[in-house]
Amino acid sequence: MREAGRAGVPAAATRTGRRSGWPRRVVLVLCRIGLALGCLLALVRWTGWDDGTPLALLVPVLPYATAGAVLMLLTVVALRSWRPAAGAAVLVLVELCWLVPGFVPRGVAVPAGAPRLTVATVNTHVAGMDAAALVALVRREHVDVLAVEELTTTAVRDLDAAGLAALLPYREVHPEAGSGLYARLPLSDGGVLRRDTTWPQPTARVTVAGRVVRLVAVHTFYPLGDPGRWARDLAALRAELAADGPDTVLLGDFNATLDHAPMRRLLDAGLLDAAAELGHGRAPTWPADRAPLPPLLQLDHVLHGSGLAAVSTGAHTLPGTDHRAVVAELALLP
Repeated sequence: MREAGRAGVPAAATRTGRRSGWPRRVVLVLCRIGLALGCLLALVRWTGWDDGTPLALLVPVLPYATAGAVLMLLTVVALRSWRPAAGAAVLVLVELCWLVPGFVPRGVAVPAGAPRLTVATVNTHVAGMDAAALVALVRREHVDVLAVEELTTTAVRDLDAAGLAALLPYREVHPEAGSGLYARLPLSDGGVLRRDTTWPQPTARVTVAGRVVRLVAVHTFYPLGDPGRWARDLAALRAELAADGPDTVLLGDFNATLDHAPMRRLLDAGLLDAAAELGHGRAPTWPADRAPLPPLLQLDHVLHGSGLAAVSTGAHTLPGTDHRAVVAELALLP
């Protein structure tokens, strides 16, 4: 007598069906786990729970999580699992609403004769950077203002020996604080911010075509070391910005991406990220020393007030540092 399975189906066929169906079930379980993690990340981004908490370490992966959510959506649709597909579709939509605006240029009209100011920022990786390569970049890009982070007395000496003093003779450097400003034009009102930040932030003013532009060389603490101190540093910059006008430029190593809540609050206070303004989206700058792997996170930024507009921006890899240098040409709006 032939052995029968459920509903008159032979037992052998039932076992074969179970075996052929298990890969689908495993894929669906993995997609559901990924969807749950993606929703958690989106919730952190939505609520700003990363502000001063270890959750700040999760937020930078948002652009890559969006790509993962798209892959999950395509997978569950192919498997005709409609409930997970609906959840993945909502997640993708929410994440794209956060990411897509950074790839859309703002299209600010810049008059042809508007004065220009080319600024740059680089983290020297505690004087590990090739000083000659940085000086060559300053010369090639006609940089007017350079902010340097993780600056040491050794780095100051190496940069001068490489010829930086001839290109950018004016300076507000504080190697004891780890940062400095170099400029082609005279600087005034130099010093460091009178704010409670982990490392002092050098500041100065430069006059361009009769307009005075406030400069701040930024280097905040990092969330992996102490998320509370990191958030307080960014909050201090936001408080400083409240006392400034629209002709302000903050540039440096913010140790924050555009998705971090403290960074978004800083932008909400009246600043624009030059790369996002031009539609470059998330422009990764770190780590830049893991070739052939590309940089993954945008930690270095040029931010400016409403009195200026970004004309161009780009990131440049220099030997000896784990951060890409960022160069931006800014126009002063009438």
